[in-house]
Amino acid sequence: MNQFQIADWDDAYSNSAHIPDSNRWPGEWVERAARYRANARCELDIAYGEHARNVYDLFLPPGEPAGLLVFIHGGYWLDFDKSYWSHLARGSVDSGWAVAVPSYVLCPQAGIGDIMQMVGAAIRHAAHKVSGPVVLTGHSAGGHLATCMVCEASPLPVDVRRRIAHTVSISGLHDLRPLLKTRMNDQLHLTHGEAMHLSPALKMPDPQCRLTAWVGQAERPEFLRQSELIANIWRGLGAWTRCVVAPDRHHFDVIDGLCDAHSPLVTAALADLPFAPPDIQA
Repeated sequence: MNQFQIADWDDAYSNSAHIPDSNRWPGEWVERAARYRANARCELDIAYGEHARNVYDLFLPPGEPAGLLVFIHGGYWLDFDKSYWSHLARGSVDSGWAVAVPSYVLCPQAGIGDIMQMVGAAIRHAAHKVSGPVVLTGHSAGGHLATCMVCEASPLPVDVRRRIAHTVSISGLHDLRPLLKTRMNDQLHLTHGEAMHLSPALKMPDPQCRLTAWVGQAERPEFLRQSELIANIWRGLGAWTRCVVAPDRHHFDVIDGLCDAHSPLVTAALADLPFAPPDIQA
């Protein structure tokens, strides 16, 4: 048998089963997020749409923000909301940036294409509140949604897309076709055509797109492959890309660097941002 052939697709995309004591993480995220919100300068539950989950939190530095960073949460489009992730704003806020953390309607109540539109609406709303360059970040399914914003069929208007200086997809999912082979598709309801249409790796990136695909060294091989895939393909299509493999990080702690202004992750996301608006066509 070919040792590189995947026999169990559910296991290939299962993170909890391969992280020791994985059940403790969601509770820790909630606690850390609540502690940060309690002391942060922030505006909570800003509505960007009509659904109860169409809201985002905006975290602000003491002075005028240098720009806007958006963090899009993961959970395979099936789990979580903004309340789990507030603490991840700390590193960028301490660096002088405003940070928006949106919620969105989850599958199966919404389709992935619907979620992409919602996230676009949240980014558009937040970008109209905060001036300057925009940096997009997202974890796992959030990495998918972040990269969807900077390629063809993006739901963002041209004026917002022109402000995006960097996109950091953390452990992102960029080709959705393998998920058709998993049990989670019973809730995602993806067809083959939708998986093709909603895969950023199969799209043309925006002109002058700058993408960092960030992934933990200890992650499942599929997440490493997915990160390498989009960096490789988009580089071949003219985008500036890099793939960074973070040592000793797994899928649940690879995002922890966002809490620290001096971490390699925040430094990579915010440092040396050229801000010459790209020539993006409507």
